[in-house]
Amino acid sequence: MEPNGIRCLVVDDEPRLRSVLVRVLEAVGYRCAEAASGVEAVAALEAEEFPILLSDIRMPGMDGITLLGEVRRRWPDVSVVMLTAVAEVETAVACLQMGAFDYVAKPFQVDEVRARVAQALDKRRLVLENRQYQLHLADMVRAQAVRIEELFLEGVQTLVHALEAKDAYTKGHSARVTEYAGRTARLLGLSDSDIQIIELGAELHDIGKIGVREEVLRKPGQLTDAEYEHIMSHTVIGARILEPLLKNAPEALAIVRSHHERYDGAGWPDKLRGEDIPYYARIVAVVDSFDAMTSGRPYRPARPVEAAITELKEGRGIQWDGAVVDAFFRVC
Repeated sequence: MEPNGIRCLVVDDEPRLRSVLVRVLEAVGYRCAEAASGVEAVAALEAEEFPILLSDIRMPGMDGITLLGEVRRRWPDVSVVMLTAVAEVETAVACLQMGAFDYVAKPFQVDEVRARVAQALDKRRLVLENRQYQLHLADMVRAQAVRIEELFLEGVQTLVHALEAKDAYTKGHSARVTEYAGRTARLLGLSDSDIQIIELGAELHDIGKIGVREEVLRKPGQLTDAEYEHIMSHTVIGARILEPLLKNAPEALAIVRSHHERYDGAGWPDKLRGEDIPYYARIVAVVDSFDAMTSGRPYRPARPVEAAITELKEGRGIQWDGAVVDAFFRVC
């Protein structure tokens, strides 16, 4: 790696040795600063950025080993090269294990000092580049995962619309439930992010009907108990389909599973009661019921809005959350 004015901190308690090292490094393009002790070196690092540091091991006060530990803890991107006497090679190796990039034995050769410093900077560059690559790769993986989820979700949403388009009785149902659930949630004081989750769950709430037999969905007469239970299984089927896609939106998944629960505990599929029913599911339950009542079905015509409102009033606190019913009346 070319010096090109790179800042280098030389730390040694011997002024003459420091001066020699500074001249050697500045001759090839480094810009050097000096410190006579570990304490002075820490002060210099606090004041200025140094990509590389040369430090003697034996110094009074804070020795080189202690300085190395402090540098690794506070400035882990600084590349440290230790200066050691031949008899201290084992100590120098221990410094490598502590995180030093290299060491130079005294008495040193000029070319060796330059080479070791250059190598240490090359190692530092590779470490930083690898870190950036890993961060960039992690960002790419996260972005790709989000995009895959979005594509799957878009596919499921398209499927919802395709299913509704096949059935004149339910066409536009999810869109209407989504709109009114969002408006009701806003009246209830929920945040924009909460409303987005509610709208997502509302749009997907009936996706499980893909697993319900078509002859039961379109049966013109009264449903048997077994057929009604089969239709209600769409809540569980839908939650199972969407679970891998809504890991980051469990509240939306709860809407899909619990929008047919009743406030009195007589609903589907888990017989939840009152506030044990997920709040967002309680909101969608009111809107879903109203739209179902005011839409035609194979076994009955659409009810007038007034009749649907009357039924919601009568079921307030029994089938539906009363506060949600009241909020919905203000938007319907």
